[in-house]
Amino acid sequence: QVQLQESGGGLVQAGDSLRLSCAASVRTFTMGWCRQAPGKEREFVAALGGSFGNVDYADSVKGRFTISTDDARRTLYLHMDRLKLEDTAVYYCALYRGPMSRLSHNYDYWGQGTQVTVSS
Repeated sequence: QVQLQESGGGLVQAGDSLRLSCAASVRTFTMGWCRQAPGKEREFVAALGGSFGNVDYADSVKGRFTISTDDARRTLYLHMDRLKLEDTAVYYCALYRGPMSRLSHNYDYWGQGTQVTVSS
């Protein structure tokens, strides 16, 4: 059974930084982060995949968020800088056996999520 465990969420002020972690029980081709704000659909945030660790970001976080993994690709990180109020959401770690994708419904395995709340 595939297990994903996120950690690192919390309450921060706008402009602060935060790092999320996700421990995965398996390794897949693509690893990613998605988020869901209250009343909104789940949306893609960032992905990392392929033999060379290619990365992709949603336009809304590009330049502020950085996705990375450990050497074994069993722990996924999301470093978030210059957080904004609109970054408030539950952040989910997800794994996909296929190539890089921005489509959250493509992802095969999901964590339980970790809450990130940005206050003014």
